[in-house]
Amino acid sequence: MDPCPFVRVLVGNLALRMPVAPPAAGAGAGVHPSTSPCYCKIRLGKMPCQTANAPLLLLPSDGGEQTPPASSGALAAAFHLSKSDLEWFARKPSLFCPSRGAAVLKVSVYAGRKGTTCGVSTGRLLGKATVSLDLKGAEAKPAVLHSGWISIGKRAGGGKGGNAAAELSLTVRAEPDPRFVFEFDGEPECSPQVMQVRGSMKQPMFTCKFGCRTNSDLRRSMVPKTEREAAGKERKGWSVTVHDLSGSPVALASMVTPFVASSGSDRVSRSNPGAWLILRPAGDGAWEPWGRLECWRERGGAGSSDSLGYRFDLLVPGVDHAVPIADSTIAASKGGKFALDLTAAHPLSRGGTPGCSPRGSGDLSQWPLGSYRGFVMSAAVEGEGRCSKPTVEVGVAHVGCAEDAAAFVALAAAVDLSMDACRLFSHKLRKELSHLRSDVLR
Repeated sequence: MDPCPFVRVLVGNLALRMPVAPPAAGAGAGVHPSTSPCYCKIRLGKMPCQTANAPLLLLPSDGGEQTPPASSGALAAAFHLSKSDLEWFARKPSLFCPSRGAAVLKVSVYAGRKGTTCGVSTGRLLGKATVSLDLKGAEAKPAVLHSGWISIGKRAGGGKGGNAAAELSLTVRAEPDPRFVFEFDGEPECSPQVMQVRGSMKQPMFTCKFGCRTNSDLRRSMVPKTEREAAGKERKGWSVTVHDLSGSPVALASMVTPFVASSGSDRVSRSNPGAWLILRPAGDGAWEPWGRLECWRERGGAGSSDSLGYRFDLLVPGVDHAVPIADSTIAASKGGKFALDLTAAHPLSRGGTPGCSPRGSGDLSQWPLGSYRGFVMSAAVEGEGRCSKPTVEVGVAHVGCAEDAAAFVALAAAVDLSMDACRLFSHKLRKELSHLRSDVLR
């Protein structure tokens, strides 16, 4: 299997340095110009904006010794660039796309709390900074693209004659992050092939077999009405078995907890989620659990739509408890990305080792995630009611054999099917699912 080139651009070590306003005549000590929390909005090219807090440091107005920035290594933003993204930055600007051709990191610094009121940001803009990034060669070796202070253009007192301008400290690092890319050639419930993708080339890698363990072999007329009504409030027994090209099963996603509508409602609640078990072959036809996925329907707030909530736990051999990896949401109407990414553990260290890893002591037995570090995987998920053919990206470091990749493919299928399993029970399931089921009333 040949991986696709990817590059991660990591932004961290944020700190904001602003002068202390000089005291007025007869007044006491100087007061810092902003007592509110500060945060940054960070954008790279056409990629979505990311937000992070910025710790505030004091800069004496008398020209004394400056407070050094805290080098915490904390992640502020992470941008994942595919080969097409890198090519986009490498092209020359055009009349219709003047921003193309330059990788520029833009950081806007705000004082106040994050969020918006009536569509207007609640934060007060303190200043902006731009950093040009040279991404040539980033696919081959890591590089620090920027490290240090940069002016954000605001001076104490607000005028040209004020004291030193406010400054922002940040570190920007680019590093290669090759990934295997897989693409379903159909919806998971249609038992599709899974293709490995590299550039414009696609080749079959796995096949999927969707199953539904229900009473579908019984005719609807043979099932008592009360039983049919009860079954109409739950979705259960779905499974996806992933086979290699020889036909051998190499991964399995099995719905182990039914998706049940909560009492007096038509939705799966967070307090009673449905669950999948992701299993890998253990030899002699047996399976061993690898991970557990729980999903539910999150109710949208004012002016927002519902979302699919999910939580994924890793089941590590030798560890007597599940290790939480991800807990997030995906918009139910628009879809989004399911991601397992441990980069935030300690992204800017020399070796990329998570901060809680005992690498320094040489004892890896205490690190509960085993070899799972950095970017692990992501899967694109379409919104409910849309034709979904998931694309799965898996970090090369986490694939030692085809069975490793198959487990992530099975997980992606389970996430995609959960979008249907968490569909409001007042709505019918898609025909690819409902024609197999006696518990869907027509």
